[in-house]
Amino acid sequence: MSISTVSVALRDSSQVTAETLKRITDAAEAVGYTPNPVAQSLKAGRSRLIGVVIGSMQNPWFGDLMAGIEDTALEHHHLVTLSETKTDPQRERAIIDALTGQRVGGIIISPHLPSGEHLQFLATLKTPLVAIDHKIEALNTDFVGIDNQLATSMLTQHLLRLGHRRIAHIAGSSGLWTSEQRKKGFRDTLVAAGVDPDESLIVDGQYSGDVAYDQTMRLLTRPDRPTAIVAANSLMALGALQAINDLSFNCPEDISLATIDSVPWGNVIHPQLTVVVQPIAEIGQAAASFLLDRIQHRGPEPIPPREKIFVPKFITGRSCAPPPKA
Repeated sequence: MSISTVSVALRDSSQVTAETLKRITDAAEAVGYTPNPVAQSLKAGRSRLIGVVIGSMQNPWFGDLMAGIEDTALEHHHLVTLSETKTDPQRERAIIDALTGQRVGGIIISPHLPSGEHLQFLATLKTPLVAIDHKIEALNTDFVGIDNQLATSMLTQHLLRLGHRRIAHIAGSSGLWTSEQRKKGFRDTLVAAGVDPDESLIVDGQYSGDVAYDQTMRLLTRPDRPTAIVAANSLMALGALQAINDLSFNCPEDISLATIDSVPWGNVIHPQLTVVVQPIAEIGQAAASFLLDRIQHRGPEPIPPREKIFVPKFITGRSCAPPPKA
């Protein structure tokens, strides 16, 4: 066999006949040969490593996401490395610089509100890039996420049908595309039902359980406290539930609570939360597929930016009930 035929067969078995592949793999096994990934990366200009860059490892959402990414990457003989930015743009850039220095094949990123110089840095990055969860409108790249407006709309409609009119929203970090989309879904649903949104009941929880705890304390000690809360993610929902318990309120008898994303061990939390869930593993698989397309693309024209938006699923728990009588 020629060197080129052997190289092609070991790199992509679909490019050779079954008979040729068997002869090559039998010979490789006989001499104990395995491909050298370092040499391959030097020749190709990039490695079979995919970098995943996220804001916080404390969010259980990212565990299922990594499983979806890794499953797809391994099918195509790529490994995955995970890095945490702690929602710091400078740390995010340092991580991306380190990954590109290692000649990663591509990067899947949940960006944290890049602007100015950092946005320009991401936009001019030569390494293939796919954004997940947080969309940056000015970033001309692939994006995978959910219909965030629909997610908060589902929860808000459920509470409205139960009779709630004073509904609070613990939102994610102000300015993030995902947070703003979820706030818009919340507001628009209230307006469509003839309820004027009380802006003082829309608070910034920064996607943090501790911050959500403090915000819930403020909301529930108001003389005109809300009768229900919609949290923008599960970490904030748990912070809100802790505050509800610490103030000796009962959920849902005194206050209802609903959230986007399920929580670990959700079946043993009392009460079981009413949630809208994302197909997290599928999001990871789609992001990895987009990225692999770009890594393997050899055509004369670049692949135009693509977008895949998943529909979330509503799951009724026991944390919502009609509002208490005055």
